[in-house]
Formats: sequence, C-alpha cells, structure tokens
Amino acid sequence: MKNLNLYLLSLITFAGFVCVSITIDTKKAKSPNVVIIYMDDLGYGDLSCYGALDYRTPNIDRLASEGIRFTNFLSAQAVCSASRVALLTGCYSNRVGFWGAYGPNAKVGINEDETTLAELVKTKGYATAIFGKWHLGDNKKFLPLQHGFDEYVGLPYSNDMWPVWYDGTPATIEQHRKANYPPLPLIEGNEKIRALSKLEHQGELTTLYTEKAVDFIQKNKNNPFFLYVPHSMPHVPIEVSSKFKGKSGAGMYGDLMMEIDWSVGEIMKALKQNGLEENTLVVFSSDNGPWLNYGNHAGNTGGFREGKGTVYEGGHRVPGIMRWKGKTASGVVYNQMASTIDIFPTIAEIIGAELPKHKIDGVSLLPLLTDSPNASPRDEFYYYYNRNSLKAVRKGNWKLVFAHKGRSYVGSQPGNDGFPGPSPENIPFEQGLYDLRRDPGETYDVSETYPEKLAELMVLAEKARKDLGDDLTNREGTGRRPIGTVE
Repeated sequence: MKNLNLYLLSLITFAGFVCVSITIDTKKAKSPNVVIIYMDDLGYGDLSCYGALDYRTPNIDRLASEGIRFTNFLSAQAVCSASRVALLTGCYSNRVGFWGAYGPNAKVGINEDETTLAELVKTKGYATAIFGKWHLGDNKKFLPLQHGFDEYVGLPYSNDMWPVWYDGTPATIEQHRKANYPPLPLIEGNEKIRALSKLEHQGELTTLYTEKAVDFIQKNKNNPFFLYVPHSMPHVPIEVSSKFKGKSGAGMYGDLMMEIDWSVGEIMKALKQNGLEENTLVVFSSDNGPWLNYGNHAGNTGGFREGKGTVYEGGHRVPGIMRWKGKTASGVVYNQMASTIDIFPTIAEIIGAELPKHKIDGVSLLPLLTDSPNASPRDEFYYYYNRNSLKAVRKGNWKLVFAHKGRSYVGSQPGNDGFPGPSPENIPFEQGLYDLRRDPGETYDVSETYPEKLAELMVLAEKARKDLGDDLTNREGTGRRPIGTVE
C-alpha cells in the first residue's frame, strides 16, 4: 500500500508539472497570425475539393485536407461591396448602411465609427495589410489605411469598372456606360501608382498580389500579423499571366483557377518557410456566387439555384476553408451553417480582443475550429438584397423565400469569351418554403406540408424587420447605422 501511495503521489506530481508547463508555454506562445484569402465571384463548385471538373486546385485542396471544409458556408450578401463590408465588420451589410457595388467616385464608404477587422487586431499589436480589391469606397477617407491597415496595394473597386469593352478595345458611349468610367487605378497606400488600360495589365494582378503577400509575411515573421488578400478575380474580365495561359486545357477560366491555386500555394509555402504554419489561421472563401451570364468566363454554383445577385443558394453558398495547423482538425467536413460574418468574432475570440460596443451579427466558430463536431454556433440567417429588402430567412435547414422581384439566369443562354448573356432583372418570384436538406436546389415549395415551419420562419422574419427593416414591407427597423459619407 505504501508503494502504491508513493506511486500515486508521483503521478499527481508529474501531472501537476505537465499542467504548469502547458500553462507557461501557452503564455509564452506568440499570438496567432491570420491570413484571409477572399475571391471575387468564385462559385461553390469552382474548386476540385468542391467538385470542379476539367482542372484541379491541389494547393487549395491541401489547405482543406489539412483543415476544415465547410459545405454550408454563406456569403453575407450576394454582391461585392455589401459582402466585403460584412466580412470586415462582422455585421449584415445593411446594418452598417451598405448595399450593392459602389463605382468610381462614390460618395460613401465605411463609417469611421465602425470597427473593421484590421482595427480589431491592431488593438493586440498586429501588423496589417491588404493586397487586392477593396471596394468599400474609393475616396481617400474610405481607403484601407484610414480603416486599420498599415499597407495597401490593389484596386479600389471591381476590375470591370473601366472604360474598356468586353473584347479589350476602348469602350464607346454608344456601347455602354463603361465609356464614362475613369482609367482603372492601381493604388499603393493612398495614391494611384498606375492606370490599367489593357487586359494584359489585369493578367499581372494575381501575381502582384501574391508577391506582395509573400513579402509581407517575410517582413513580419517575428510579429503577429493580419494579411487580407481579396483577389480581383475570377470577377470578369478575367486574364492570366503568361506562365498559366493555355496551361489548364480548360480554357481561360481553368487557367485562372490554376493561377489562383498557385497563389494560395505560394502563400502557404511562405508560411512554412518562415516557421509560421502552426501559428497561422488561414481562411479561404468568396464574396458571393458566380456571375453566370458570362458563360465560360464565369464560375460554377455546384448545382445550387441561380447565382450572384440573388438570394437563392447559388448566390450565397460559397467555399469556406479554414486551417490552423495543430489547432483545427485535419480533413474534417462540417455541414453546419456558417457565414463570412462569423469570421470577425471568431478571430476576436482567438486573439482575445474585445468586441466592439455596438452590435455585430456574427457568431464565433471557434468551437468548430477546435473540433467540437456537434457544435452549431449559427442557426439563423437573413438574406437581404437591393437597398434593404428582406427576401429570405433561414433557420437550420429550412429556408423561406418571400415573393419578390429580382435577377434570374434561368432560361437565358449565357455569353462566352468575356461577353455577357442576358440576366433579366425584375423577374417575379413566388414565396416558397424549402427544406435544404432534401432540396438544396430550392425546386419545390413545401409550405402546405410543413405549416409549423412556415409559421416559425415568419416569426424570424418579423424579428429581422424590427431590427434591420425591410423595403418589401415598408419597415425601417431600429438597428441600422449610417454609412460613411463625404461632402
């Protein structure tokens, strides 16, 4: 018995030593870096780990195999500016006054009272950079350096907002409003350093953003950093560098996806070479679904209904991949609902930053990242579009789409080789209740079969309208905050 007691005492002592050692190591651990790679108009089915055909994306696939792949990951809104402000503030875009996609010389942008993800991490001493598309106001007041970023190189808005026709020739006023756009500016810091005037110039962007990202990682390997790489493509016009042109065998879009995958690989390589793989959370996603009427220059919804600019799943359901080696499980697939607005509070919890005093809409996904497979942080979602129209709500796998008018790609032959086909607006859609578990394509209304679910979602919609308003029912809401403006 004496020997047994001594043995137990030694075990307890050893366990206590281990616990103390772990606590000390944790306190000494460097704050984790964060890298967000954000695509433009990339569809759910555009990566080989999500079912893409005719080309492969091995680096992105490896990112997924070494981390978590979400199958039910939603963009906050299915259009550029709105989705990006949601990512960077953790709020539905209409809460912070954003809607649509703002063009050159816009008089609006992020309100200085909002807290961006860059500003959040800077409270913990992070270096911050963005290399890519901003699209949250091109006035100097609204550019990244005024909203928490230390470095910026990229385009202030979408790459199709330039005076160039679809075939690369100068646009004329008879053709399109494109002719009224100024030359496409490449900005460094707060200043334009170059004007892009040819499609070949756009083919340099993916490599430029990648090289800047790799250099930033190397410069900050001894400091915690937040790196945001919002690529300008595959938003049209698409173009690739000479090193990838014609290499995929799947046309220009396949070539571009090869180059995007190369870019992700270069960033992952830089993390590994600088000993940062196991102390960096890497997030890969897209701002919304594909612009389907561009045909072979557009992406793939993976079979979901409609695409960009709609509240159906083809507009909102996007790839979502997160890897934090040694922290997240490897090769795990989560079917739970999550959204780009959840990235903000997730990072806040990881680095121990205090959330803003004002309301945000995201929820922390940390339970899922740390391998709690039954966790379900998000159970509800609002689908807003246009200025402030609540067009759908979702609870769990049940989605209620309200009668509305909107864009549709169904029944229209898409264009090809950079030219768009029609995408009629103001198409009337009837109200429908969909069970996304059985009917992810939102093809048949089950309102009569499940009246209790219809009633439950009606209550959720009323909750949204009281808070954020709804143009479809002439409701203002009480929870919206003003967008930033210039005189």
